[in-house]
Amino acid sequence: MRSSRIGLFLAIAALVIFTTTAHAKKTIRITLQLPASHHLGLNIQSFADEVMEKTNGQLNVEVYPSAQLYKDTEVPAAVSSGAIEMGVASLTRFAGTIPAVDLFYVPFLFKNEEAVRKAVAPGSPIRQPLDDEILKTGARVLWWQAYGDAVFLSKDTPLRSPDDLKGKKVRVFSKTLGAMIEAAGGAATSISGSEQFIAYQRGTVDVGTTGVTAVQKRKLYQVMNTLTAPPSMVDIEWVVLINDQVWQGLTGEQQEIITAAAKRVEEELRSQMSGLEAEAFDFVDDKMNVVHLTEEEMVAWRELAQPVVEEYIQNAGDLGKQLVEAAKSM
Repeated sequence: MRSSRIGLFLAIAALVIFTTTAHAKKTIRITLQLPASHHLGLNIQSFADEVMEKTNGQLNVEVYPSAQLYKDTEVPAAVSSGAIEMGVASLTRFAGTIPAVDLFYVPFLFKNEEAVRKAVAPGSPIRQPLDDEILKTGARVLWWQAYGDAVFLSKDTPLRSPDDLKGKKVRVFSKTLGAMIEAAGGAATSISGSEQFIAYQRGTVDVGTTGVTAVQKRKLYQVMNTLTAPPSMVDIEWVVLINDQVWQGLTGEQQEIITAAAKRVEEELRSQMSGLEAEAFDFVDDKMNVVHLTEEEMVAWRELAQPVVEEYIQNAGDLGKQLVEAAKSM
């Protein structure tokens, strides 16, 4: 009788421990570079709200915007190592270990928005190999965030021709884009997105490259007064990452909820991007001299970019060559 009672007690204790573990609340922190009001921030918060609601609060998602925890250059390592559960990083931040990610920063490679949409679609011959390579680092891509096309920022003088970059120090966010700057006679300087304002204010660089939505949300129009928009120069993409061990530690149901929320917010943002860029251009129109380059002016820029494709392939190897061929077919 005594042994039966002990057995029953142990069984109940095991059930309590299992139940407590299964229903234990988990906190997932997300580090974000942009302000909470930026479209990436709103996109992340929408995801967080859905996950918390659908898991009945068992997953508590905390968002830390404006590089409070990590700079953009630090995010991939922080997520891969498990120092933080989730993070948002510019795709190019993986270029040190996966040079092929810089495909989207080969200037003028993608003809238009439709080509970009095909390239970034889940499971595409461009996106899937990149997601697979990133997973090898210990970080799993949950979704891609559209950021928009890159523009030039300068003081007083528009950049109508590659000659206008000669002798200029230029803030860039990828090595491949920097190759075009250097081909034009400029000096490419890598500066974190969160440090742009101070860099422009102090004159650390003469010219900047960034997305037009960042000009609005980071208030860069306060320190740079001229914006030049070469159509389809590069498409800026960000990725939302989760540490793979954290992912594997979730229940199947939690993974399904996160996957569904990620799919929803990715599709929503991609469909909103054109409108968001148009709003940003409208916002800065009376605050800066906004210059849209003509097709005639674009000829010299596209010629300048041609050798960059070959340089990218040399750096990215067989995977890079495979991705370029796929991009040209889109």
